[in-house]
Amino acid sequence: MHSLNELKLAVVGLGYVGLPLAVEFSKRRPVVGFDINGVRISALREGRDITLEVSDEELAAATGMTFTSDVEELKACNVYIATVPTPIDDYKRPDLRPLIGASETIGRVLKKNDVVIYESTVYPGATEEECVPVLERTSGLKFNVDFFVGYSPERINPGDKAHRVMDIRKVTSGSTPEIAELVDSLYREIIVAGTHKASSIRVAEAAKVIENTQRDVNIALINELSIIFNKMGIDTESVLQAAGTKWNFLPFRPGLVGGHCIGVDPYYLTHKAQAIGYHPEIILAGRRLNDSMGGYVASQLVKALTKRQIGVAGARVLIMGLTFKENCPDLRNTKVVDIVAELREYGVEVDVYDPWVSKEEARREHNLDPIEHPADGVYDATILAVAHSRFQELGAQAIRVFGKPGHVLYDLKYLLPADASDLRL
Repeated sequence: MHSLNELKLAVVGLGYVGLPLAVEFSKRRPVVGFDINGVRISALREGRDITLEVSDEELAAATGMTFTSDVEELKACNVYIATVPTPIDDYKRPDLRPLIGASETIGRVLKKNDVVIYESTVYPGATEEECVPVLERTSGLKFNVDFFVGYSPERINPGDKAHRVMDIRKVTSGSTPEIAELVDSLYREIIVAGTHKASSIRVAEAAKVIENTQRDVNIALINELSIIFNKMGIDTESVLQAAGTKWNFLPFRPGLVGGHCIGVDPYYLTHKAQAIGYHPEIILAGRRLNDSMGGYVASQLVKALTKRQIGVAGARVLIMGLTFKENCPDLRNTKVVDIVAELREYGVEVDVYDPWVSKEEARREHNLDPIEHPADGVYDATILAVAHSRFQELGAQAIRVFGKPGHVLYDLKYLLPADASDLRL
């Protein structure tokens, strides 16, 4: 087993998770950053991060970093940290292809005593059941004899500049007690908030997947309450503010649940639960409710237009915000597209405006063509779908300018005062 001082790192996958991690490690030791996307590598070599998680200044200062898409350059390393996405497919099943691909890449350069650490969110058991056999087959080496494995789930919060990789406590684990200690020591070099060494890889995997499952279920409850209160003519935010005066009331808010974590991770757990013969009830119920919110928003808007005698077919609607969360360009699993699709089924003409997003990525990922800027006085309704600070700074008066006289302003994110909008979630 290598000592801590001998570790030479490679980070495989340079997205929202991998790049900040690699840059932080490069302040302590040389790091090879690997990604199969040549365009991504070229941009990073030029000092540009299109995810905006790492600033140009931070990239320029990362003199310990080497960026490459050449597998041969990984051979000098002895610790490989896999930070690739783990999405779901069209049938809500775990899609492990990126993880298997990364394992095959690492397996081709794996040597005796090397360590592979996975950060990708998976179901309990996946690292040892799915990834390790790929490493063994590709490398010809034997697990826990010739090479070792660790698991330290990512806790990156895209767009959050207050809670960055070093400021969030990190769960670590390893395939042997000695490797668990080595992995924990490695992360302690950069994690100011400290680490928690789990008793096994399966425990660490389970801890990660329930973090977002818990949030998903809680948000589903609040979404259901907002539907009930809406039918009763009660303002949900007012109710939540009143209930929040109790010290142990959890401060969740209703809304669209997308992104690469909360809207995805529960399906990894339910997949494994069903594989072992248990049909999860609460988790899947929460998922169904949260996945239905785009349709609910569209139906509420259609009712509001109808009450104002605005024809739905042919109506023009502006949706402000496309990303899955505020103040970041991340379009992964955004549920705003559900609102767009539902409104278009009613014959509504929809314009999407989001100054954070890449037009090319919006076209590629969601077949949407965001507008440069809304025109004044042309929309029958405006939906505030994402809580970008830029939208909040505009204020209700400036946003109202985009609408025709008598238009509907629907605030999904409580960006505006209660009396400034016509509808709230």
